[in-house]
Amino acid sequence: MEARHVIVLVLLFGGLAMLLLSAVALLVLPGPYQRLHALAPATSLGLPMLCLALAVDAGPGRSAVKFLVIAALAAVSSPVVGVAIGRTIAETTPPEGGSGAESEPPA
Repeated sequence: MEARHVIVLVLLFGGLAMLLLSAVALLVLPGPYQRLHALAPATSLGLPMLCLALAVDAGPGRSAVKFLVIAALAAVSSPVVGVAIGRTIAETTPPEGGSGAESEPPA
């Protein structure tokens, strides 16, 4: 087995592990903020690792560049999307406790 294949397998299994752990966390965690945190490893590590594995497996060429662009876009856009979803949850969730005060997301 070549070193390239070992690198591909490590990246594939690492990315797959991130995606599976995030999926299990989505099923287990109770609140929307906790679920939002569970998505972070999948979008910022899992998908880019899978794309890197595909780029290494494809070798030099156009397809590898496309996979690297997808990985970079996913890694850069996932925090922005996470903040947007968090703000939407904060704006649409009714305040808890009934005191009428603004509810703050957990720290």
